[in-house]
Formats: sequence, structure tokens, C-alpha cells
Amino acid sequence: MRRKAAGYFVIAAFLTTACLAQVAFAGSDGETPAKAPSHVEKTFLIPSSDGYGVGDCLTTPGSECGQVVANAWCEAQGYATANTFGIAAADEYTGAIAQPIATPTERPIRITCRD
Repeated sequence: MRRKAAGYFVIAAFLTTACLAQVAFAGSDGETPAKAPSHVEKTFLIPSSDGYGVGDCLTTPGSECGQVVANAWCEAQGYATANTFGIAAADEYTGAIAQPIATPTERPIRITCRD
């Protein structure tokens, strides 16, 4: 009899834990799934002369090939899509690069990815 009661206790404890976990992950009404966190963005700086020959696509504003390349870069990094891309502003990389940049064409390329 004691084994049977212990078995019922274990089952009741498991069901209680499962119900509490469901409530914790659900919305306030217990039925609606919890909302996912807002979009996560991350900005990557890559050298303009990376050797792949895609710098021209990424530095031309509004180019279709730039969007394709930026999306592929973001997907390779584990993000869904590219939000923005282009030449990085000086305040985005100051201090991160040891050598001074002589011309604007040598400035790094910025790709901002999001989930």
C-alpha cells in the first residue's frame, strides 16, 4: 500500500511541476504562449578588402547584390537577415583598428544583422 501511495505522490509531483512550467512559459492568462524577446541586432565590421570581391556590392547604397551578400553573411553568422549594410562611419571603428585608414575606400564595411 505504501508503494502505491508513493507512486501516486511521484505522479502528482510530476504533474504539478509540468503545470507550473507551462504557466511560467505561457502568457498571463495561462493559454497564450509567452512572447519572444524583441529583435536582437548585432553589427559586424569586416575589411573592405576581404578577398572575396563583394566590397563593391556592399558599399553601393541600395544595391540588390549588396542585400543578397549581406543576408548571406548574416545567415552564416546565425541571424535571420541583414537590417543594414554599407561603409562604416569613423565613430564605429575608431580604436578597433591599429593602423590609420588613408582613404574612404579602405574603411571597413558594416553589416547589421537581426533575428
